[in-house]
Amino acid sequence: MAELTASTSKPHGGVRRNRMSTRIDLTAMVDLAFLLITFFILTTTLSKPKAFNVAMPEDTGEMNVPASRTMTICLGKNDQVVSYLGLTESPITTPKITGFSKEGIRQQIIELSKQVTKTSGKDMIVLLKASDHAVYQDMVGALDELHIAGVDRYAIVDITPKEVALLKQKGVY
Repeated sequence: MAELTASTSKPHGGVRRNRMSTRIDLTAMVDLAFLLITFFILTTTLSKPKAFNVAMPEDTGEMNVPASRTMTICLGKNDQVVSYLGLTESPITTPKITGFSKEGIRQQIIELSKQVTKTSGKDMIVLLKASDHAVYQDMVGALDELHIAGVDRYAIVDITPKEVALLKQKGVY
């Protein structure tokens, strides 16, 4: 590790002094440092992805949801969304085509939620339906918009043939 060597130099006075110079070998310390760095890199965890839970109800076949409190969101192609208040058979508001911008689906959710709360005194229920041409990113974006707008009650359900026909009629299927 460390080594002492004697120096035999004569100073100006002619009296010979015996000086010891030190030389320290740092190889073992460098090895230990790399072992510690490797240990800490392997034992630490990197940042974990943040996600929120989705509780899916059991499939009983039929849902009894009041149409006056229900917003239906159908995801189409090219990041387009068709949304309306009510059910497909009898929509209360006319279906609107929007996107995922701040003035798009988020604004629709906030406006309809205020309307439902004002008329019924209860919170709004959202039915989220993805078509065959919607991408996974659209579903995640819609869930994020629901979360931002403060909607606590929503369900992810299968799209019906009537809703597919509506999307085709609007040109977003």
